[in-house]
Amino acid sequence: MIARIPSPVAALGLAGLAVLATLATPAPPAAAHPFGPPSTARISVHGSRVDIAWLAAEDDWVALGQSLGAFEDPAVGAVATDLTGEQKLQRSARVQDYLLDRITVRQDGATCPGRLDTLDRLLREGARLRFDCPADVVDLDVTVGALTDLNEAYRTMLTSQTPATPERTLFTAAEQTHRIRFAPGAGGLPDSTVRTLVGTGAALLVAVAALVAVRLRRRTRGRS
Repeated sequence: MIARIPSPVAALGLAGLAVLATLATPAPPAAAHPFGPPSTARISVHGSRVDIAWLAAEDDWVALGQSLGAFEDPAVGAVATDLTGEQKLQRSARVQDYLLDRITVRQDGATCPGRLDTLDRLLREGARLRFDCPADVVDLDVTVGALTDLNEAYRTMLTSQTPATPERTLFTAAEQTHRIRFAPGAGGLPDSTVRTLVGTGAALLVAVAALVAVRLRRRTRGRS
């Protein structure tokens, strides 16, 4: 459980966090909207790989960043103005660890190793996470619990970009994990199969080129 830090800047946008030092008085406490529209997420699979993009509202990112110490507190010290709030979130190791702890994927009871792919353009594209499962994906237990530790009213609506049942799933504080079944082969060929096909195709091209060269040499000799 992360520490909840009183929020003097949660009502400000991420861009505004870069100029907090110029403000004479702190903003009011947390103005995030746990009772508003849910955060959204997208999931897709490709063979044994799973990609999830989690998107939150700007003020919710502010609340999360504050709770994890990604932003300076103007009440206790100077605020760096050379970085935007978005950049401070991107550079925070605690934010990265939090996302990987609160958004997870399990296959047949085993956790699929995950990594944070990028936080670039997080306001538009969200936090992108990638998971590598032991086998080609069919059934997955997906957990999305981001923000629910700040307020149990937070929810996330997950939509599958790969044919799956259910196609859309609502994650709440009470139900942070759901089983999702993906249509076999719906995510495209497994990476191993793609590599095999590419290798086979390359070998065939080499064989055809060699055969053509032999025939050309034979024709040249026949004419001489």
